[in-house]
Amino acid sequence: MKIFSYDSPFSQVLLKLCYSCCLNLLWFVCCLPVFTVGASTTALYYTMFKITRDEEGSLTKTFFRAFRENFRQSTVLWLILLAVGAFLGGDGYILYHLRAASTGPVAVVWTVNLALVIAAAVFYCIVLLYVFPLVASVSNTNLAMLKNAFFIGARYLFCTILVFAIHFAVFFVVVSLFTPLIIFGEGLCALLSSYLLGRVIRACSYDPNAAGADGGEGA
Repeated sequence: MKIFSYDSPFSQVLLKLCYSCCLNLLWFVCCLPVFTVGASTTALYYTMFKITRDEEGSLTKTFFRAFRENFRQSTVLWLILLAVGAFLGGDGYILYHLRAASTGPVAVVWTVNLALVIAAAVFYCIVLLYVFPLVASVSNTNLAMLKNAFFIGARYLFCTILVFAIHFAVFFVVVSLFTPLIIFGEGLCALLSSYLLGRVIRACSYDPNAAGADGGEGA
């Protein structure tokens, strides 16, 4: 039947879902040492950008090439973000309990401080969503990656909300509704997000088709 032919939309959707499952497994295994989460996420998005452009070759070779070429920068950025995330999480936890145990003017002070931490956490999430797809697309300094991740995410806020919603929806379904969906996990999130992020990156002149997307420090 035509619907099951290789070039049919139905077959292509199934194929990309299979890719997301395989890449999710690679991503998860490469994340196990924890400090490699950044390099693994960069490799995942690098490969997904190729899949969304129908340029996929060997998934394993493409993934590990991007993992190796971006390992240093991605790891540095990840460790920075991990430290900042731990600080914000710990600070928020302490302020929340201080606020709950206080009354009057003191409670107002803790509430204001907690609001500032929440605002900082929003900025942090924006950077976290964009920085590794950017590393997968272009070559730049660590500071420029962090700065551009925030400014692009803030400028294209609707896209940022959609990407966040994709991750939240998959997480919610896996945890609360259908746990077996975990076989797709972050692979499915990256696949769906890549269609959105690829457009945004190209719109900002960070073209995944440029030379930086095919090798080097910013593969």
